Amino acid sequence: MTIPDPAVDVSGAVDLAPDLLVVPNHHVGLVPNIGIIGGTEAVLVVDTGLGPENARAVFALADEVARGRRVLLTTTHFHPEHAFGAAAFDGTYVVGRAQADDLRRKGSGYLEMFRGFGGAVADRLSGAEVPVPDVVFDGEHVLDLGGRTVVLRPTGRGHTLGDQVVEVPDAGVLFTGDLAETGQFAIFPWFPPHDTDVSGLAWIAVLDRLIASSPRVVVPGHGSVGGIGVLEGVRDYLRELRDETWRRRDSAVADIVAEVRAVLVARHPEWVGQEWIEPGVACLCSESAP
Repeated sequence: MTIPDPAVDVSGAVDLAPDLLVVPNHHVGLVPNIGIIGGTEAVLVVDTGLGPENARAVFALADEVARGRRVLLTTTHFHPEHAFGAAAFDGTYVVGRAQADDLRRKGSGYLEMFRGFGGAVADRLSGAEVPVPDVVFDGEHVLDLGGRTVVLRPTGRGHTLGDQVVEVPDAGVLFTGDLAETGQFAIFPWFPPHDTDVSGLAWIAVLDRLIASSPRVVVPGHGSVGGIGVLEGVRDYLRELRDETWRRRDSAVADIVAEVRAVLVARHPEWVGQEWIEPGVACLCSESAP
């Protein structure tokens, strides 16, 4: 399968609030939604795109928006299309400790895996390095950008161990990374024995907490920006996946996958990413019912 070029199109940036932009992914695979959040003294970029060339385009836009203000970077999690342009950024890169640990432990393996896709993906990763954060924090971290605070909030285990949401309280905006996507089946990075850190059950609990925080605008890792319904839709799908898997858990895994896939594709025929159903089933088969 040929993967389309995961190029970030910075020309399509959209205002979500004063001094708060999102560069939408236009539903292109391996392109994240990218945020640029401004205060009077600094600008924060959320996620980089895949590789140095995408990152340089993002940071050129951020510099243009900043007009002399300091530019900072954070990433929602360690996966390459979100974080593996960070080494091309000449500034301060800030993440939580669990994400820094993910980068250190698993970054080189993911870089090799993504380069193995070949084609445009490998080209985008030419010259890419596993990024090393400049600032690593524990717990919740509040950035004062000048007249605007941004909260970097690690969520605990979900899509990855180091998931981090980015909250802009004055605008009611929440950047979720791959804890949420729209128009596709949830991405389960379940790759035993190399990576089994994703947890379907913990992911549902994380989404319940995010829903309770009542954000006005939700920027998913991939797909369309929306409201709280973005979070509810992913949470409800994960519950479906859990329930359909667990009611068949006495069957062979191959049979469970085939049956659950048929049910969920019939319910969501317009969604892409059917390949993520199988690892989702395998992950939930590994998790015990309460």
